[in-house]
Amino acid sequence: MASPKAVRYAMSRRKKNAIVFVFFFLFLPAVMVVDHLAGPPLRQALVRRFFYTEDQKKYHQQYFSVLSIVDGDTLDVDWPDGNSAFTRIRLLGIDTPETRHPTAGVMYFGPEATDFTRSMIDGSRVTVLLDTVGDQRDVYGRLLAYIQIEDGRILNEEIIRRGFGYADLRFEHSQSALYEALMEEAIASQAGLWKKAVRDQLPPWLRQKRPLLLRSKAGVLSTSIFNE
Repeated sequence: MASPKAVRYAMSRRKKNAIVFVFFFLFLPAVMVVDHLAGPPLRQALVRRFFYTEDQKKYHQQYFSVLSIVDGDTLDVDWPDGNSAFTRIRLLGIDTPETRHPTAGVMYFGPEATDFTRSMIDGSRVTVLLDTVGDQRDVYGRLLAYIQIEDGRILNEEIIRRGFGYADLRFEHSQSALYEALMEEAIASQAGLWKKAVRDQLPPWLRQKRPLLLRSKAGVLSTSIFNE
């Protein structure tokens, strides 16, 4: 009777035990020590290296100088992007009244919104923060981002909170609920543009999303606009 053939490359129990020993008593403790010493920087470096998109690698949590303010929700920073010598950023999650729109022209409170953004960041260093929800570029190729100013505040939030723009309800992002709540507070306190704005001065998309907003001819805000 022929003896059974030996399984090639079969691992002996002694070798298996040796590998388990090395992993649990040498390799794993070494990894834990390195992680303890390096901590978040090491983990962040690994995530950036293996999981980030190209835009995240280039921009996320990076510092840039603001070159110019295009309008209340758009700016340029000092980093080349494609064939351009700068990167144009559209503030994520917000919309401000237009100042250069080819058909809308200069909207109510557009110049004030632009001046506010300019006063906050023009010529300063800012941190670009990209989201993990939705697109990182808009249809015009502009980078979509939150902008953190030098004192730690987020410019996008300040614009809504002070009534220089609207929470953009058309697109999802990770801060959607917060931004809508900030706009509700701005409306209630009649901050910025909400003090005197009438319905026809609002952007069409907002009138569609909030059909009862500023319906009163006297400009009195409906208390049910966020409960439609």
